[in-house]
Amino acid sequence: MRLLQSNSDGSLTPTEFFEDDIPEYAILSHRWGPEEVTFRDLIDGTSKAKAGYNKIQFCGEQARRDGLEYFWVDTCCIDKSSSAELSEAINSMFRWYQKAARCYVYLSDVSIRKGKASDTSAECTWESAFRASKWFTRGWTLQELLAPRSVEFFSREGNRLGDKATLEQQINEITGIPITALREQHLSQFGIDERFLWAKSRQTTRGEDKTYSLLGIFDVHMPLIYGEGEAKAFQRLRETIDKPSYTLVSSSSSKKDLLRQLPNADKAPYNAYDRQDEPACLPNTRVDLLQEIYDWIDGKDGQDERCIFWLSGLAGTGKSTISRTVARRCSEQKRLGASFFFSKGDGDVSHAGKFFTSLAQQLAKSIPSLQRQICDAIVKQSDVANLSLLDQWRQFVLGPLSRLEERQQSYVLVIDALDECKDDNDVRTILKFLAEARSLETVRLRVFLTSRPEIPIRHGIRDIPQAEHQDFVLHDIQPSIIDHDISLFLEDNLGRIRQEWTLESNWPGEEALRQLVLYACGLFIWASTTCRFIREGKRFARQRLDVILQGSSSAVTVPEKHLNDIYLFVLKHSISSDYSDEEKKEACDMLKHILGSTIVLLSPLSTSALKRLLQVSKEDVDSTFNDLHSILDIPNDPVRQLRLHHPSFRDFLLSKDRCGDFWVDEKEAHQRLATNCIQLMSQALKKDICDIHAPGTRTSQVESSHLQECTPPEVQYACLYWVQHLQRSGSQASDGEEVHQFLQAHLLH
Repeated sequence: MRLLQSNSDGSLTPTEFFEDDIPEYAILSHRWGPEEVTFRDLIDGTSKAKAGYNKIQFCGEQARRDGLEYFWVDTCCIDKSSSAELSEAINSMFRWYQKAARCYVYLSDVSIRKGKASDTSAECTWESAFRASKWFTRGWTLQELLAPRSVEFFSREGNRLGDKATLEQQINEITGIPITALREQHLSQFGIDERFLWAKSRQTTRGEDKTYSLLGIFDVHMPLIYGEGEAKAFQRLRETIDKPSYTLVSSSSSKKDLLRQLPNADKAPYNAYDRQDEPACLPNTRVDLLQEIYDWIDGKDGQDERCIFWLSGLAGTGKSTISRTVARRCSEQKRLGASFFFSKGDGDVSHAGKFFTSLAQQLAKSIPSLQRQICDAIVKQSDVANLSLLDQWRQFVLGPLSRLEERQQSYVLVIDALDECKDDNDVRTILKFLAEARSLETVRLRVFLTSRPEIPIRHGIRDIPQAEHQDFVLHDIQPSIIDHDISLFLEDNLGRIRQEWTLESNWPGEEALRQLVLYACGLFIWASTTCRFIREGKRFARQRLDVILQGSSSAVTVPEKHLNDIYLFVLKHSISSDYSDEEKKEACDMLKHILGSTIVLLSPLSTSALKRLLQVSKEDVDSTFNDLHSILDIPNDPVRQLRLHHPSFRDFLLSKDRCGDFWVDEKEAHQRLATNCIQLMSQALKKDICDIHAPGTRTSQVESSHLQECTPPEVQYACLYWVQHLQRSGSQASDGEEVHQFLQAHLLH
């Protein structure tokens, strides 16, 4: 594929790329005129003298504004003197438009300039010209409308008129193409005769092109034979489509597109990008427990009907680490069906809305023979996102699995931290449906499940016949075994710190390790938080270890007490001892404000978005978080989301008995966030915030990049969650004058 690159002197450089190396690019759609720039004109340097150069210049400038270095224009990116290159290009054209980051439609017969000064309807004149544009009558422009995800329309002056989403109603009325086809539904879902009807009244300069322009619409390849005539070309296309293999090939090519229609939680899998730094169990740790889990997976437990393994444990006992270890091993053995790691307050993985559809999408990838069954279910159901959990489970998971004809090997679903799913009723529903996996005959589905021993889960498990589940209580393991594993964990992590900072070969020493194991009191989260705290000390790592050893009581107490101690130690250490009492109080108040807001957020934000939402300075945020890396995952990139290393820190801050002066009043934190959201929306919201000029446009119809540009993350967060924060604060919308004023001014925005 040959792409153009604009140079600083205004010249254009054509560069050829092969399939795997093609960068992001923009693509132009237009009607050919009398003076188009050809590939030869580019090579000869005569392109600027032609009228068609203005369109190329427009495309390059618009691409640059959209952050794209390369762009493609059909007139000059194909060497039409080569019949082989022309044939390859026409057969690849649909795919090139489909893969373009942006498609710009240049309408040379649509102008936004006013007619007469007295014409009060002049602002709307472009729409009548848009409806009459000859672009909608040309053969090649049909695929240029349907193939790309992003299609933007521009007047001859280069002004943006709208895009395929915002103008879909007008385009539907002009072309007769269904709105569902304009919204990226795979074209194979539309009948062959219907697709031919879309092209019936369109014209091409050469008769054969009326057929060749439809190759991508029907997902077929054909050799080009110019001179064969329109009728012969059309006959060859029909013969290709009518071959028995066509339906199968078309169906196969559309499976991925159909599966993408399933709502998916991107952060759910064990190996999601956001989880890449989260550890698995170290070698020689959790040996007996992992072996028991693997024996259950293999059916060696003698209780083959036990389809659910429930691993319960207190906060910080290492459940998620075990889940990651099990999921990775199953994945390596090609036995992982799917995984879903819940996380409280983390968007799509904090609730059950996309739970079963995410499992279905992963199962389709893990079990190839299942793809057709799931795709058939998607085709039959037009509104996947709004289905009940029952219908999602039965139609996209249990139903397709039960219709598998050939006997399959066993597969494992790994569900971690079910207690962090925010609706207790959904938790019980999930457990009830997962137990139905026992009824499957052609595939054995095992469900490995972890959670804290919360009441909804205990009751849900109790409702499942005892013979169908196996339970393991993590905190019931013999203390000596847990201490051994924690010792290996500490030895490994502190050994890395020793190498990193070239400390003595015997550091930290056996006695220090023994004390640390004693202080951990069976909690892996204590050990991991301690290691992060020491590592963050960098060249002061030795001193930080000494302070922990001196500050902890040697008496064995309840595990929570030791976790409190390490969290309190980190928080106190983050406030400089050189501050005056007044400065310490101010720093503590700022820490509580920022941390309190962070832990009650209903969806994660980046540090840059958080500071704008809370209306605090970058310096305040940076200084507050500077020494908290041991308890918070703080990315170097300020636009990446901020996260807690472990949910136990949220529990700690919200408990007055546990954290003393650092206690966060949950209702007050929600009230402050509600106020911040309302203030931010009052400043940021306005009529037609995305400058679409098309009332009634849905958010889903607006290009994602354009939406992000007009409504940054903190504004989107405020719009989505201000009501929930207000509810959780215990306040009513009628209580505050500020709320009333906001609703009066912005409710319809």
